[in-house]
Amino acid sequence: MAVQDERAGNKPLIEKRSIDYIPEAERHGRLFSQFTLWMGANLQITAIVTGALAVVLGGDVFWSLIGLLIGQLLGGGVMALHAAQGPKLGLPQMISSRVQFGVYGAAIPIVLVCLMYLGFTATGTVLSGQALGQLFGVSDTIGILIFASVIVLVTVLGYRVIHFIGRVASIIGIIAFVYLFSRLISQTDVGALMEIRHFSWSSFLLAVSLAASWQIAFGPYVADYSRYLPSKTSSVKTFFAAGAGSVIGAQVAMILGVFAAASANGQYAGHEVAYIVGFAGSGATAALLYFSIAFGKVTISTLNSYGSFMCIATIISGFRGRLEVSRMQRLVFVLAIVGAATLIALVGQHSFLGAFKSFILFLLAFFTPWSAINLVDYYCITRERYDVPALADPNGRYGRWNMLGISVYVFGVLVQLPFISTKFYTGPLVAALGDVDISWIIGLVLPAALYYVCAKKWHGAVPDQLILPVEQNSVEKPKTSGNGRAAAQA
Repeated sequence: MAVQDERAGNKPLIEKRSIDYIPEAERHGRLFSQFTLWMGANLQITAIVTGALAVVLGGDVFWSLIGLLIGQLLGGGVMALHAAQGPKLGLPQMISSRVQFGVYGAAIPIVLVCLMYLGFTATGTVLSGQALGQLFGVSDTIGILIFASVIVLVTVLGYRVIHFIGRVASIIGIIAFVYLFSRLISQTDVGALMEIRHFSWSSFLLAVSLAASWQIAFGPYVADYSRYLPSKTSSVKTFFAAGAGSVIGAQVAMILGVFAAASANGQYAGHEVAYIVGFAGSGATAALLYFSIAFGKVTISTLNSYGSFMCIATIISGFRGRLEVSRMQRLVFVLAIVGAATLIALVGQHSFLGAFKSFILFLLAFFTPWSAINLVDYYCITRERYDVPALADPNGRYGRWNMLGISVYVFGVLVQLPFISTKFYTGPLVAALGDVDISWIIGLVLPAALYYVCAKKWHGAVPDQLILPVEQNSVEKPKTSGNGRAAAQA
């Protein structure tokens, strides 16, 4: 523990690493920081709005809560399995996709991940702009611009500042949510709402899908925030630390959203932030809640912007053959990302709720197959035995394009199309299933099974053990494989 604290104390405020491997000498942090980071990322207004959608779109309180919990556990399990990869590999999440898709081929899912980050950053910025507008007495547009400036600053500072803000956001979020729940219970007959039960498969599975998609969407970047942990950190403990923080935080927020929407009598849509804060009354208390909402969004919006930076850098480095990114390049990337998200927020701020529901459900078609392939490969095929230096070499072990991974991914997207139900697209089998969207289940199970069968038969050369870059400043002299790389037993 003392060694970890000393390491953390010697680290600069501004992160110097980007998408490159984190040497053991720079590893620091505790598992509890994973719990607080992901709890803080979920105890926020967008999660409240997501939970409210289960009721706004036709569900009752009782079955919506159960459906949301099931979705949290299923999606949170997928998310946490990705988190456990961080300490072992010391890499951002999407870099590891090069094992399954090739050094160039990994750009295919990464581009879609970038679009996801832009969408989530934009929708979060809309809600934060509402909160800051109410707090400072300015327009929502000015609030959006203020919030975007804060996100740029925190994203550029990087890993340590993000974790610190996550801890603070967890404390503020817990206080705010306890107060909001107490006010809601005092003003609403919660028991009466729970007694109104009209089960329907479509509404129930909508609630499951909302929560599952919320959690699965963290998968492409969750390892970015566990990669600084010491490599000997238990994978099981990392799984539960990140997963528990995310599931508990999201479920608490979504429960509040369900009750708020159920008691709103049609006053919720279009005034989400003002209605939630309305439970607290007015004056100084309301101002503090507006602040807590905006601060809570700082964590998740920074995660999205930081993840976008990682993805863009990963795409460029794949074709350029280098992993290093300068601080000036980092600043340019972040400004471009946050600028694009802010523009989307400004354009779409008045039609937020319906667009958000369609957006997060449509995302599942593109991210569940990637998640299935990555997890099956890591845990069942290669079994953590990656050649990390080869991830930067298009002529190396993993090649430029891995047609097996790409083909299964395309299959995973296409096989979901008959079952998707969104404003963007509705599949031909949706009506026959009672308007129930089960695409995310199909997109997880079928690609996972197909990739497992095919990769078992046609996988490339898997190392005998995890191969890491040579660490010049290592305390212990590392074992080396025949090609001079440092090797660690998987």
